Amino acid sequence: MKLTILGCYSATPRTFTNPTSQVLEIRNHLFLIDCGEGTQVQLRKYKVKFSRIKHIFISHLHGDHFFGLPGLISTFRLLGRESELHIYGPKGIKEAITLFLKLGDSWTNYPLIFHELNAKDSELVFEDEQVSVHTIPLEHRVYTNGFLFKEKPYPRKLNIDAVEEHEIDRSQFNNIKNGASGVTENGVSISNADLTLDPPKPKSYAFCSDTIYNETIVPIIANADMLYHESTFLETESKLCKKTKHSTAKQAALIAQKADVGGLILGHYSTRYKSIDLFKEEALEVFPNVELADDGKSFTI
Repeated sequence: MKLTILGCYSATPRTFTNPTSQVLEIRNHLFLIDCGEGTQVQLRKYKVKFSRIKHIFISHLHGDHFFGLPGLISTFRLLGRESELHIYGPKGIKEAITLFLKLGDSWTNYPLIFHELNAKDSELVFEDEQVSVHTIPLEHRVYTNGFLFKEKPYPRKLNIDAVEEHEIDRSQFNNIKNGASGVTENGVSISNADLTLDPPKPKSYAFCSDTIYNETIVPIIANADMLYHESTFLETESKLCKKTKHSTAKQAALIAQKADVGGLILGHYSTRYKSIDLFKEEALEVFPNVELADDGKSFTI
């Protein structure tokens, strides 16, 4: 699982920083998470293939999280896209995007499928044989969700030495990897546990952007391998959190601690601060494994 940060700063874009957008590579999928202004430029800059993006997850309808979406959709059209594009986001996102397309007379020549969200509780929004995606209800000034991406369990791995020792025919290998026992040439049954090795542990990634400190998300994200949590302010400006419905770096670290996640990535920084290193210093007072998001930075989970 690989996470690439395309943008991770709050509100106003600058020449050297971009608003929220990131790409998650997980089990043959390339998921785009949020799509702030300039996202498609960042996709080109970091050589992400547009054609691989089939699912886009939008946390909420503030401009720094979705103003790049109309442009990206239009670019897909110009590139001759034919495959479906699925967009998951708050109720109203379909109306907002289709108005752009209608006024510009630029309807897509590919299927554009909206999955509008309005549930107050966590819900499953995407699932296939390899991955599931659940919403993480957040508390912001407008309806907002984070997203929890989870790998499904891997098939067991063949223990080559064991199958050779028991002279198991290759025609049985797929069934054995899917949990079946093996049968020798003499008709002796060999248990699956004796013929296979434990697969890698499935990984999970929780994306939580734009929210006030909210402990109700802890059970949803508990034990995630990596958590991205907004950290707009430092504690010196914590008084602004209630008004703006944002969090501090220390509060993000408290959520990481309570959820017992493997690691914490901070982002959505206010540009009022001279260095983002200050956010890490503050979070490390509470939680030991802290990373800083930055435009173009990648993380292997």
